[in-house]
Amino acid sequence: MRRRSLRARRSGRSARGAPRLDAAASIVQRLSVLLAAGVTPASAWEYLDGDASPLVAPVAALARDGTPVATAVLASTESVPPGERPAWLALAAAWQVATEAGAPLAPSLRSFAASLRALADAQREISVALAAPVATARLVTALPAVGIVFGMLLGFNTVAVLVGTVPGGACLAVGVALMAAARSWNRRLVAAAQPADLAPGLRCELTAIAVSGGGALDRAVTNVERALAASGIEPGDGTGVESVLALSRRAGVPAGELLRSEAEEQRRQARAEAAARASVLGVRLMLPLGLCILPAFMVLCVAPLLIAVVTSTVSGM
Repeated sequence: MRRRSLRARRSGRSARGAPRLDAAASIVQRLSVLLAAGVTPASAWEYLDGDASPLVAPVAALARDGTPVATAVLASTESVPPGERPAWLALAAAWQVATEAGAPLAPSLRSFAASLRALADAQREISVALAAPVATARLVTALPAVGIVFGMLLGFNTVAVLVGTVPGGACLAVGVALMAAARSWNRRLVAAAQPADLAPGLRCELTAIAVSGGGALDRAVTNVERALAASGIEPGDGTGVESVLALSRRAGVPAGELLRSEAEEQRRQARAEAAARASVLGVRLMLPLGLCILPAFMVLCVAPLLIAVVTSTVSGM
């Protein structure tokens, strides 16, 4: 199976590529209600067949044939848009963890649905924070084209100068190179502002599910690692889980609530860091504006305009 990751590839990822977790959270919530009512897992997926998500039908078919639900979800993720796959990979990992740990599926899924909704809220906040800087980047890249049109409206055939004269051709080549550099620079800046971890707190949340089965903490950690590997999810930094488990051992208190609290704290930190990156992005976008787009405006708009004026003056003498 092709390995997939919850880590965002920083190059080429936009706010629109963020996973849409609301639909997955709704389905997981419905599954938890059906399972709590005594419906078997395979039948629960069949009852949801016809849902808006294209993943439900293939999972229901595989589960009906006896395939474990976690395996069925992993096998069906290719049928959903790439932006939604991380949520379903996380669901497969959570289902596998609950099954192996002997944890009740209904409460585990209800808790996981709440986690997905919190992540969905975080994604919306990040998208809103990035909307203004991204719109600014798109707007300023249109300045040279607007300048060329404005010159034409003033009566100067700047397009003819750019394509029909040697100095104009040089200006065109330099301007196009500057615009290409600005576009590439803007995309890298926007990509760098996107969150690297699309599911902060997932490892803590899965470990909380694992320990709710009543097993040993070491076995719970092993189950989580196995589920993450099977789902192709990068485990990330396990420091948060280890520190919470160490606190649980020292204090002699159940680890479940501590782990869920740590997961919520990691999600809060991810939201704060994303907001900070978005605010800095607005300033960093001034660099390609000043170093690439404004010089491109000069060589594509102002220089051809001057060439056209000089040419018409000389020819009129």
